[in-house]
Amino acid sequence: MFSLTFLYEDTKLVVVNKPSGLLSVPGKGEDNQDSVETRIRERYPECTKIPTVHRLDMDTSGLLVLALTKRAKRELSEQFQSREVSKRYIALIEGRIIEEGGTISLPLRMDLNNRPYSVIDPENGKPALTEWRNLGVEGANTRVEFILHTGRTHQLRLHARYGLGFPIVGDRLYGNGSLPGQMKLHAAYLRFVHPKTKEVMKFHSEPDF
Repeated sequence: MFSLTFLYEDTKLVVVNKPSGLLSVPGKGEDNQDSVETRIRERYPECTKIPTVHRLDMDTSGLLVLALTKRAKRELSEQFQSREVSKRYIALIEGRIIEEGGTISLPLRMDLNNRPYSVIDPENGKPALTEWRNLGVEGANTRVEFILHTGRTHQLRLHARYGLGFPIVGDRLYGNGSLPGQMKLHAAYLRFVHPKTKEVMKFHSEPDF
C-alpha cells in the first residue's frame, strides 16, 4: 500500500505528495483502481466527481493539487491550460552531463500504434519546451532540475533521453528500468493561485533520492 502524504487541505482543494508507483487516476481493471483520485473521493465523499486537475505518471513522485469543488476545478484547470502554473522537477539522469543547463525543444506526439509510448515528431508533434539546470554529477549519474513550459505526455522522460542524451534512472519505457516505482523523477515545486482566496500558493517537496 503506497502512502499518500497530505500537505495542504481546505474546503476548495488539497495538495498531496504522490509516491512513485501510485496511479494519479484509476486505470482499467480491478487491479488498477487504487489511485490518488480514488483516495481523494474516499476521504472527501462530497467532493466533485473528478477532482483531478493534472497528473503525474505512475512512476513519477511528487506534488499534485486536486480540486474539491467544480468551481475550484474549473479555475485551477484554466491556470494549467494557460500555463500560469509553475512546476519544477528533480531527476537523476543516467549519465554524466558536462553542460550547466539550457533548453530542450522537441515536438512530441502519442505513438498511436505503440501505446503508452510517445515519440518525437518534428512534423506532426505538438510543441514541447523544457528548461533544465545541472545540479551536479553524482557518480555515474547527474542530478538535474527541469522546468516545464509545456505539459506533453512523457515530456521530461523523452527530453531527457533525446535532448540530454541519457534516460532518467529507472525509466521503464525510455531507459533501463525494470521495476515499477523506481524512476528517479520527482515533482518538487508547484505554484498556483488559490481559486477562492487568490493567494499565491507555493509548495516544495524534496525527493527521496
